[in-house]
Amino acid sequence: MTHETATFAAGCFWGVEQAFRDMKGVVETEVGYTGGNTDNPTYEEICRKGTGHAEAVRVTFDPSVVTYEDLLNQFWTIHDPTQENRQGPDVGDQYRTAIFTHNHAQLDAAKTSLTTEDKSGRHARAITTKISPVEAWWKAEEYHQQYFEKNGGGACKI
Repeated sequence: MTHETATFAAGCFWGVEQAFRDMKGVVETEVGYTGGNTDNPTYEEICRKGTGHAEAVRVTFDPSVVTYEDLLNQFWTIHDPTQENRQGPDVGDQYRTAIFTHNHAQLDAAKTSLTTEDKSGRHARAITTKISPVEAWWKAEEYHQQYFEKNGGGACKI
């Protein structure tokens, strides 16, 4: 069995992680930080700004059950891709909307998906989602992993 990895940023990673964990074919999720300019950042450093990292979710999935395109469709539905550096009440570049690709096929699919979403008419404003290759991945502190499963509550909603 071959698994693939996808990485998305769509606001506070607690709700984003739960939305992907609930999908059939998702084998594992992990929240962390990527897209920044410092090594091994902490949550506190991310919140103080200046590191450039996004709160992100790394999704391990079985492509025979759920496709990368299915994950992209989920990504577009769980957040507002027109809000730059924020989601709802959460403000800062760590809450930006981004797709971090792991290979050329993902890059092509993400670009196509963004174009389709932009032309869909579902958004009154322009989409601000950035697409870039995944950089160094820093796993978030353990208390952030599967936060809603450990602490109760449902996924964040905009």
